[in-house]
Amino acid sequence: MEAPPLTWLFVPAHRPDRVEKAIASRAHVVIVDLEDGVPAPAKREARERLGELLGGGRERPVYVRVNRGDDADLETVAALPLTGVVVPKVERPEDVPGGFPVHAMIESARGVEAALEIASHPGVRGISLGEEDLRSQLGAVEEGLDWHRSRIVNAAVAAGLPRPPQAVYMRVRDLEGLRRSCRRGRQLGHLGRAAIHPDQLEPIEQAYLPNTAEVDEARAVLETVAQDGVGMVGELFVDAALLGAARTTVALADAYGVA
Repeated sequence: MEAPPLTWLFVPAHRPDRVEKAIASRAHVVIVDLEDGVPAPAKREARERLGELLGGGRERPVYVRVNRGDDADLETVAALPLTGVVVPKVERPEDVPGGFPVHAMIESARGVEAALEIASHPGVRGISLGEEDLRSQLGAVEEGLDWHRSRIVNAAVAAGLPRPPQAVYMRVRDLEGLRRSCRRGRQLGHLGRAAIHPDQLEPIEQAYLPNTAEVDEARAVLETVAQDGVGMVGELFVDAALLGAARTTVALADAYGVA
């Protein structure tokens, strides 16, 4: 099993120095942003310079977040060797452009209601929740979005997609708040998180990595089910229902280490 990414670092496309630093960082995925991270007067130049920034092949997965419905953005990224595109503010399957592997950001009440339809679109490879736009629309505090987070997680899994990363934590310097928020996100079923600053990467990674005890138990589950089908691992009764979680735990540990 290939380990899923745990850290997704946004970087504004009009800052080439930051793009290079992001690609050289510890982030598992880099998202070069043409949308909210770029001031309107700088969008055209940022788009035109993408070829210089991203024209060569990269070992690290790189996405570009386009402006939804912007044909010029899509024409530009079509010529680049990208892992895929991030499309913001998706509210219905018709908002998903063809010809790309798409990570769809759902950022409105209407989008949340259509989450399963969006996730089931053949071009969609992943979905996530854009919380700031949604909070502004709903007037909800952070804890008030737990239902919406769970809805996105459930839609992704129901459609056969990876469990979604958590939304960005906007209080960049509040790393303890970030850790608490990540623990809650992990409880809800998220896997990894988006970041807007390199300092957020290590806390996110540590929050989502399994610890040594979890890895040891997961390896024992895999061994027990492979040998006997069912059995006991310590006080835990195990059978095939636990295989998926155990495989993910082991894959994360093998790829990134343990917390």
